[in-house]
Amino acid sequence: MWFDIRLIAVRRSPERGSYNEFEQRHPLCYSIAVNKLFRLGVLGSGKGSNFTAIADAIDAGKISAQVGVALSDVESAGILAHAREREIASQFIPPGKFRTKLDEDAERNYVAALQAARVDLIVLAGFMRVLKGDFLRAFEGRIVNIHPSLLPSFPGLEAWKQALDHGVKVTGCTVHFVDAGVDAGPIIGQQTVPVLDNDTPESLHVRIHAAEHELYPKCVGAIACGEVSVQGRRVMWKS
Repeated sequence: MWFDIRLIAVRRSPERGSYNEFEQRHPLCYSIAVNKLFRLGVLGSGKGSNFTAIADAIDAGKISAQVGVALSDVESAGILAHAREREIASQFIPPGKFRTKLDEDAERNYVAALQAARVDLIVLAGFMRVLKGDFLRAFEGRIVNIHPSLLPSFPGLEAWKQALDHGVKVTGCTVHFVDAGVDAGPIIGQQTVPVLDNDTPESLHVRIHAAEHELYPKCVGAIACGEVSVQGRRVMWKS
């Protein structure tokens, strides 16, 4: 955890003696104010719209945190460009030889970069690699993801298309903790999106994205402030 330590000068009140007498004995009395600044590590593979939504919420004072580092497995990913524009540390880390997960060397490099940035929470924002083994153990209970459906319905890829093909009338998005399962961790928050009769996969996906940009900052902000706790499979919010 990173600490911002500020020294505040405290002077004696007149009724307890003159300023001159007090200053001669104690030129300055110091009180230390310590602010724990919650740090995020954001991982993404794409345009970085959820990263931007979270960074905007931080800038607006809606999340009491800072982004310590942004990492991507895609060198040209938009998330890295957005981070550089905001002067946030960013890095491309090659994913290795596998198509859908990090290889062992890449996994170690990601863990090392996140630990070096002293992050408290890992935020997956469109990161298209399944996390396994040592990565999950290194940050157990401290990784969150957003999924474009109302889990446990429609896990996996193209969840908006799954929902449309299935004929549901309501879908949405889910923020959840990450465990060894696929989109299976405890659910932190959900937001609904109606499925319209004239929806296409593209139009539905756009509206789900808009809901994600509302929900994800709220959930990350709640975690940063210690407003959620996990009891088994249930995530409890402080009222």
